[in-house]
Amino acid sequence: MTMPVNLADKLAQISTHWDPHVVADYNGNDIMVVKFQGEFPFHLHEDTDDFFLVLKGEMVMDLEGASHPVRSGEIFIVPKGVTHRPRAEKECEVLLIEPKGEPNTGDPATAAAKPRL
Repeated sequence: MTMPVNLADKLAQISTHWDPHVVADYNGNDIMVVKFQGEFPFHLHEDTDDFFLVLKGEMVMDLEGASHPVRSGEIFIVPKGVTHRPRAEKECEVLLIEPKGEPNTGDPATAAAKPRL
């Protein structure tokens, strides 16, 4: 049976940064929450777009030759094949959507595990 998922409750269980946790599944995708602070390495996803929804705080999405602030309530979609890096000066909370099995770094060798909350 399907139940509502309280994102604030799920995020309260996370004490680390850059450590996505799966909170739901949707049409073959992982719906994840994560806390950002500092810089994530530049990377790309060859076969899929990358979806970010800032729930709380602000992040910056660095692309090749451009930087874009993304504030609470805003989404940012990085097209497949585009090198990018999210970063946040202060901690922010983000919802991610990625196909199941997609490494968060684009490379299985360096990807973080995606535990379920």
